[in-house]
Amino acid sequence: MRALTEADIRASFVNADADELRVMEMPLDLVLIDWDYLDFFAWRDPSAGRRGYVLTQHDGQISGVVLRVSDPGRGRSGMCNICHTMQPGNQVALFSARRAGEAGVRGDSVGTYICADLSCHENVRLAHPLAPNEVRAPGQVDFRLDGTRRRMEGFVERVRQQA
Repeated sequence: MRALTEADIRASFVNADADELRVMEMPLDLVLIDWDYLDFFAWRDPSAGRRGYVLTQHDGQISGVVLRVSDPGRGRSGMCNICHTMQPGNQVALFSARRAGEAGVRGDSVGTYICADLSCHENVRLAHPLAPNEVRAPGQVDFRLDGTRRRMEGFVERVRQQA
């Protein structure tokens, strides 16, 4: 992703109203972020535990989405629909986002299961342990990174659609 300022971030949200933008808190480490390393940027609001944010870049355009989170599951393990990693049940949660435009005003929303701490970007970079005689295929991590980026961009695009 290209480097973003706080003003760039606030201006990029497609489903936020003026009040949501006013109370939005930036991540505490915003000035330390290595933007070249990111495929997308996601964080939980430090002051509002049930809110999160995702920024994606597609064709040079940044799109931001405000997320609402449900309580994570308690028992069974679950799979994040973005990074496709299995997590304990309390580390995967249903995130929903109000659609952009008139559809959002009517109350339409989309949702998906995502890592509760929005750490998909880091989780997909962790190498899975190999069996004693197993060899890691070249490009395997790159394939996972591309899939994670595409799925997050697809989720944001579903929010942007006003149908």
